[in-house]
Amino acid sequence: MAHKQQVLRPEADFPCVFLWHQARRNATSRSMTHAANTDISFSAASDGAAPLQILTPPHPVLRQKARLVKPEDVAEIRKILPNMFSAMYQAPGIGLAAPQVGLSQRFILVDLGEKDARDPIVMINPEVIAETEDMAVREEGCLSLPNQYAEVVRPEKIRVRWNNVNGDVVEREAEGLLATCIQHEIDHLEGVLFVDHLSALRRNMILRRLAKELKRK
Repeated sequence: MAHKQQVLRPEADFPCVFLWHQARRNATSRSMTHAANTDISFSAASDGAAPLQILTPPHPVLRQKARLVKPEDVAEIRKILPNMFSAMYQAPGIGLAAPQVGLSQRFILVDLGEKDARDPIVMINPEVIAETEDMAVREEGCLSLPNQYAEVVRPEKIRVRWNNVNGDVVEREAEGLLATCIQHEIDHLEGVLFVDHLSALRRNMILRRLAKELKRK
């Protein structure tokens, strides 16, 4: 998920606007796990490793349903995580899913922490197991659709379950920007882009505009 000032508009009688740094600080205070639990440093890419390319449409991996991660896959995932976090931070972004770097596997990265206080989360085989009926509208962007943004309606609060890199099962609640980011990244594991939540007209307009911009590069 792309790094951009976020606008929150709960479906109520009055609007609320959260500045980006406020939303990030609030979400970080509710962080579901901490870097210490991952036993990995994500501050920089691995020495000698080629930078990861973030895929854009119409790459087929972005539209595939990713496969479940098996216990024997985790060692290889650990190796690529520093490069994935590096790619996400450099973009800059607050979330990245494995399919976005060409890996059709079910794991995602999330970090809503400030630059000098990183708070990385690695979710393996994540699933939303409950969600509230309360919905919120937030402007979303995506590292796979650079410079494209649109308002998306999603549940404001969710309960999510995943495995961390140590094999532990983690189950926590998330709300606000953190919930939005997690849902956005889990969508990638299903081959779904945020524009798929829009009308066909709006979706096609964004994809056509993106194609033109990428062609000019």
